[in-house]
Amino acid sequence: MRLRSALTAALAVAATLPLTGTTASATNGTASRLATCQEKSLSVHAAPGGQRNAARIDVVNNGGRACVVDRIPTITFRGLDGSAEAVPPAGSGPYELSPGERAYAAVRTADPAAAEGHVVGSISVAADPSHLGVAFRAAAVGMPQGIHVWVPLTTRWQESQAAADSALADALG
Repeated sequence: MRLRSALTAALAVAATLPLTGTTASATNGTASRLATCQEKSLSVHAAPGGQRNAARIDVVNNGGRACVVDRIPTITFRGLDGSAEAVPPAGSGPYELSPGERAYAAVRTADPAAAEGHVVGSISVAADPSHLGVAFRAAAVGMPQGIHVWVPLTTRWQESQAAADSALADALG
């Protein structure tokens, strides 16, 4: 019973958080009525992030209809429990993708000065927690010696790569 109360409270808080994504649809409630994007209709990409222990990711809706993914990408690391935490902190919520639309995020796997952590060979990126995700080897994200993981952080989906990079930089101070 306690778990049900906690879940209800968490859902109530999430419902009050502002939506990101295609703002015209998100503000009139359309995003909440759209179906979750089918994983097969999405393309997920990952690339070097331009700085040590960082990667850039994006997702494209290749389907013929608007749909939603979670506003926070699910980033996991091979062999490790958990996923990257959102910055700024946020709960789950819909992010609308129109047909052909691309959304961007940035992830930092570890502080460049961190001596602690683990080194893994791949990163997995899913646009929605209900998806299996796409795995990318360390070299594909610019970390050929392995992905150093210690307190990983990710941005929410953004409308441009510059906005994603800026959101990560702002979060890191």
